[in-house]
Amino acid sequence: MVKAKIVDVSASNVAKTGDTFNPFPEYPFTGSVRPMYPLSPRRHVPEHIPRPDYAEDGRPRSEYKELGRPVKLLNKEEQEKMRTVCRLGREILDIAASHVRPGISTDELDEIVHNATIERNAYPSTLNYNFFPKSVCTSVNEVICHGIPDQRILQEGDIVNLDVSLYYDGVHGDLNATYPVGEIDEDSKKLVKTSREALDAAIRMCKPGALFRDVGKTIEPIVKANGCSVVRTYVGHGIHSSYHPPPTIPHYAKNKAIGTMKPGMVFTIEPMVNFGPSWADVHWPDNWTATTVDGKRSAQFEETLLITETGVEVLTAAKDFVL
Repeated sequence: MVKAKIVDVSASNVAKTGDTFNPFPEYPFTGSVRPMYPLSPRRHVPEHIPRPDYAEDGRPRSEYKELGRPVKLLNKEEQEKMRTVCRLGREILDIAASHVRPGISTDELDEIVHNATIERNAYPSTLNYNFFPKSVCTSVNEVICHGIPDQRILQEGDIVNLDVSLYYDGVHGDLNATYPVGEIDEDSKKLVKTSREALDAAIRMCKPGALFRDVGKTIEPIVKANGCSVVRTYVGHGIHSSYHPPPTIPHYAKNKAIGTMKPGMVFTIEPMVNFGPSWADVHWPDNWTATTVDGKRSAQFEETLLITETGVEVLTAAKDFVL
């Protein structure tokens, strides 16, 4: 996630015709996906659920204070909190994934994620983070990341990334995965498989003493060997009581990331992989949705990791995950 201000074209600000529409008809979209408005109203979070500092005004002030500070080393109590929030995040992502099918809208997936989150007495971290209007990011086909759930219906052959994050007991958890919608073509299968394999290879190199810059050195050769490219605009990040604190972890080779992994550090790795040679991205006028410049598809997987005394613990791991 990055700072942005969304154009307010919500249901409360458009003629209530009952019809869906593209709010940016003059924009030169690079692929076939179009925004389908109006957006549904902002979903309610019960008052008893603790909120991050940006929940009301959209501004993560505590996160701003982390800029330039050393990477935080979490104590045992904080590590246990991260295990809990990440376990809950995995449950929520798996629930949402079970509903991915042709005919469901991305807004319906947002509702499923939102409800599953508040049922666990957690707050959906994306909701109003720098004014993002929804409780999950849904990125379809050529959308690289930060897709805003709307009225668009998933279609047979699509791929969709669901990026789930939540705030519980004072800490955030973050994970995502890309899913096929029905049967997908061979290129899409290759893209999704490559994205997962690149992330898994990066996880395997994580341990005390490993360099953050070597994450990208591990990822990019795998991606290039499969005819794909690594997005450079977005990075992995620290996570704990703040949503996106240090460190910054690029996913491409020959980057200039500073720092060494130490026990107690918690961060995400989340390579975004584009099909074909172009890693560049462009943004829709909503200032959030990032897409490939050539309209080709993009896939992503993300896990939250804890560096231990002897290696790495995948806090958001699926039950069948094998390192």
